[in-house]
Amino acid sequence: MLEIGDKAPDFSLQDDHGNNVKLSDFAGKKAVVLFFYPKADTPG
Repeated sequence: MLEIGDKAPDFSLQDDHGNNVKLSDFAGKKAVVLFFYPKADTPG
């Protein structure tokens, strides 16, 4: 289990255009904000 301050594990997922993206693709380049929601079209 991750603890506060732990480095995020690398993972991949599809963006809104269907392209595979890895978290490590952004290492040292920019801030990354992840937003998870329970179901499409539900309020955040």
